[in-house]
Amino acid sequence: MDDLLATNGSGLPVTNGANGTHTSNGISNGINGHASGSVSEPTPSALNGSAPVFEANGNGTSSGHPAPELVEHIPAQQASEINGNGTNGVHSHVRKSPYLKATSPTSVYDLVCIGFGPASLAIAVALHDAMEAGTLAVVPKILFIEKQTSFAWHAGMLLPGAKMQISFIKDMASLRDPRSNFTFLNYLHKSGRLVEFTNLDTFLPARVEYEDYLRWCASHFDDVVRYQNEVLSVTPIEQTGPLKTFIVSSRDAATGGVTCFKTKNVILAVGGQPSIPKILPAKSPRVIHSSQYSQILPKLLPNTAAPYRVAVIGAGQSAAEIFSNVQNLYPNSKTWLIMRSEFLKPSDDSPFVNSIFNPSYTDYIYPKSSSYRANILRDARATNYGVVRLELIEHLYEKMYHQRRTLGTNERQWPHRIMAGRSLVSTQDHGGELSVKVAIFPGGEAQDGPLFEEEDLEVDLIVCATGYERRAHLDMLKDTWSLLPKLSEGEVSRLSANMPKDRWIVETADGGKGSPATTRVLEVNRDYGVRFTPGAVAPGSGVWLQGCCEGTHGLSDTLLSVLSVRAGEMVESIFGAGSM
Repeated sequence: MDDLLATNGSGLPVTNGANGTHTSNGISNGINGHASGSVSEPTPSALNGSAPVFEANGNGTSSGHPAPELVEHIPAQQASEINGNGTNGVHSHVRKSPYLKATSPTSVYDLVCIGFGPASLAIAVALHDAMEAGTLAVVPKILFIEKQTSFAWHAGMLLPGAKMQISFIKDMASLRDPRSNFTFLNYLHKSGRLVEFTNLDTFLPARVEYEDYLRWCASHFDDVVRYQNEVLSVTPIEQTGPLKTFIVSSRDAATGGVTCFKTKNVILAVGGQPSIPKILPAKSPRVIHSSQYSQILPKLLPNTAAPYRVAVIGAGQSAAEIFSNVQNLYPNSKTWLIMRSEFLKPSDDSPFVNSIFNPSYTDYIYPKSSSYRANILRDARATNYGVVRLELIEHLYEKMYHQRRTLGTNERQWPHRIMAGRSLVSTQDHGGELSVKVAIFPGGEAQDGPLFEEEDLEVDLIVCATGYERRAHLDMLKDTWSLLPKLSEGEVSRLSANMPKDRWIVETADGGKGSPATTRVLEVNRDYGVRFTPGAVAPGSGVWLQGCCEGTHGLSDTLLSVLSVRAGEMVESIFGAGSM
């Protein structure tokens, strides 16, 4: 079982029930970026090939390869901040990358990355390493745009005692180049904890420490990241012949101003968007997603001695962790874990099954047919979706056992209950509390039959560990849809009958408003580049997707496992021979 990107983040969307498929993938690579400084509204000419209006606070372009420098790190104990339930280093004294430097915003960038979570961070590390090794002939002009105010990963799930579910060797660099300065082991060495960590005799660091490692890596690239900026769109600049440049428009979260950046290539790594079951009042402050949990909980439930009532929706690792954590934080609480699944299922992280997370597995699965890939993903769900670490399952079972021993067999008298095989029937928001009706649907997914074992619960908070949706890239790329290949009527009929999950069908009004819609398809190549109509986009330019290609590239697409190798491949694909 591998940790998601939070970039990471990603689970399958859950729309109407209680069986969460949360993947422990925070959404730290959030949906887009951040900027600072003054901004300007884009002029109409910004979208038709003329120079756009830019934010004018760049530090000039970088030139040549500076002499390599050793990365220095001040131990977190000397400069720390409280982040959730852990203490993470600020890393304000880390020496910045001598290769990725700020570029004048009036320049044409070689690459703009939308989102700066682990996926884009791996790109930054791979670029740094390639320039340090001298494998890139030209220093590219790079910009990362991130919605959050600073780098963060799994910010809402940094729970006490929570450990990684993936070996630290699958860090930002080791599988691609174990000699990189950006390995987890080098982070420990620079932090003065390498020997002490070795004494822990584990490959699974605390989640809060791994997040600090990611922050340490990210701090080397502050000069090329614009935080607190939300990307609105990616628009092609029309010209005669194949398209060569795009406009990336972003809004400053503080001022509301919009800035445009001109670039040859765009990487979208916008992470997952929290999925809340539709039956719940999504705008209620009493309904939150697991990705917000540790940040919002103390504000909503400030009195740790109070008898709060908390319902957790989901059956995966995050749901189980939150269910247990609420009981620890609030000893007088009542808690319910509500899930459609009949059981808490253990994750399968055995070595043969875990091979699906190997970087080489992407080469195996990509050439297969849509149906073949779908079957593989279905068979492998137990490695990542709706499953829980066995140790936590055993802990929760022991808790249920002792309630049965001390309080009797009537589970309705227990303060902490696992309500398996249940679905949400209805909810009512009374302002200060929520009323939730749960029941068993004997017909499975169908909800038009008789209900069994109905119960009404009065709760102070509902936490949804119900996964993520991954469709934000579609709207962000809407202006590029006209560059996508058209589908024939026969292809549209075939896909409509059995819609595959390895592509996206979109419609464009090519003849203007009121004209018949043209159906097109958005697919990605093996190198994660969007497949445009042949000849529409010039060589050396393009759009690339990360974290939303599970249907073509396998389960590891939304996870940490392949990040370092994938980033190296993408850097080679974008900036390899003849691409600049």
